[in-house]
Amino acid sequence: MNLLSSQDLIDAGYEPGLQMKALLAKVAEYEARGIADAKYALKLLKRDVAPPPPKGVMRENPAPLAQAIVPETKEEKVNVEAVKRQMNQLLKTPVIARGVILPDACPSGLAPAVIPVGGAIAVENAIIPSAHSADICCSMFASFYDERSSVAKELDALMSATRFGPEHRHLDDLVHDPVNDENVWQNRFLSGLRDRARTQIADQGDGNHFAYIGEVDVDDTFLTMLRLTGHGDLANRFVPRRYRVLVTHHGSRSLGAHVYKRGQIAAEKHVARTAQHIPPAAAWIDANSDTGRDYWHALQYVARWTKANHRAVHRRFLERIGGEVVAEVGNEHNFVWQRGDMFYHGKGATPAWKDEQGRPQLGLIPLNMAEPILLVLGGDRDEFLSFAPHGAGRNLSRTAMRRKFPDEASRRTAIERSTMDIDVRWFCGKPDLSETPLAYKNAAQVKAQIGEFGLAEIVAEIRPLGCIMAGSSGRSWRDREEELTPKQKRQIEHRAERRRVKQDLHDDF
Repeated sequence: MNLLSSQDLIDAGYEPGLQMKALLAKVAEYEARGIADAKYALKLLKRDVAPPPPKGVMRENPAPLAQAIVPETKEEKVNVEAVKRQMNQLLKTPVIARGVILPDACPSGLAPAVIPVGGAIAVENAIIPSAHSADICCSMFASFYDERSSVAKELDALMSATRFGPEHRHLDDLVHDPVNDENVWQNRFLSGLRDRARTQIADQGDGNHFAYIGEVDVDDTFLTMLRLTGHGDLANRFVPRRYRVLVTHHGSRSLGAHVYKRGQIAAEKHVARTAQHIPPAAAWIDANSDTGRDYWHALQYVARWTKANHRAVHRRFLERIGGEVVAEVGNEHNFVWQRGDMFYHGKGATPAWKDEQGRPQLGLIPLNMAEPILLVLGGDRDEFLSFAPHGAGRNLSRTAMRRKFPDEASRRTAIERSTMDIDVRWFCGKPDLSETPLAYKNAAQVKAQIGEFGLAEIVAEIRPLGCIMAGSSGRSWRDREEELTPKQKRQIEHRAERRRVKQDLHDDF
């Protein structure tokens, strides 16, 4: 048995790499001299070769944070302050160079250093799994096509083409896609996940994921803009007229969730070895290590799988209505992108930099089911890490939204009023108040701030005709009503009473 193995040296704080050979050679010398005490051998290594690199710690001060959001109401101001607190915790992580919050920013969880929705960071030679979240590659995809029938009939076809809800498609109704046949399943982050991938093609999950049918007027101004910005190939697919558009929004389902879970474990192991006092949400993987390279390759596969999932829904829909795709546009907004030695992480952030050909990237920004989806060209504003928002974001959590409308009657009325102008289908049967337009920020305000900060240029708007969302299945964690304990109820009553007394005193004064 060796005196010290490479794993023993890694556990002692030494980094894998070229130095490891010299360390092991020196250990062999110690053994030849009769040294048998591992602790003594480590002490000699520190003297004769080098001590392990110092462990990283959270910075005292956060890295720079840019703010592309202007809160207006009291509710928005409280929201943005919470977002800034979360980001400033995260930006103390030693591998993060800078960060930004976008117009759709809203808090995400209560754990230390959790990246908020609408947040993005630039990270040096490292990947932070929590910063792209469990819904890896949550993304948008649009297919333009010629109208085939009424909106209602097209929505009927779409209902049969896709699936929403927890779990997966029925085993008698699986949809085959060649992406599942790729030779990737030996990757440590993908091993054993093929069946999960296989059973969730043409499956969109739940929460804020949707399938949206809209329409857009393509005119000469739009086509000229595409050609001037280098997107002539896309422009040539259109002729000036009105098109229907299917837009889908979803992520990588159970496949991505399990890749994320494994990545998070690897990140926490890495920082336990190389750093100290790092919150789990800030844990990173060295991008130049074997683990980092494997994780990066797994992320790229998840991106391909998610795009194939979008296309499967679109293909099945177009087959059912007898339509053909005229053009496609898509983008990720929960992901990691490499640009040089920097890894850009976005959790609800649309890439808005120039591509390898120097063209501003096309992106899709939904606001809510009753508002147009924005087709944009990226503004490439480096001070904001060249991101745009991914949507409208929330000022209230799902639970807070339900508390605002505490009974079924008030919820039903609120849902009907906010969706009266479009055909909305809830796949699982029961409407979900927390996914109606009421739940999201003011769409006009978000749109205005995209222009105010130069994050992107809006080149077209896809007007809403109909939308399918999961709704409440009763089986998802999102559907669970928060049960209040008697103590919590008393606390709420006491706070309300204090507010009344304070208001009475103010009025008297």
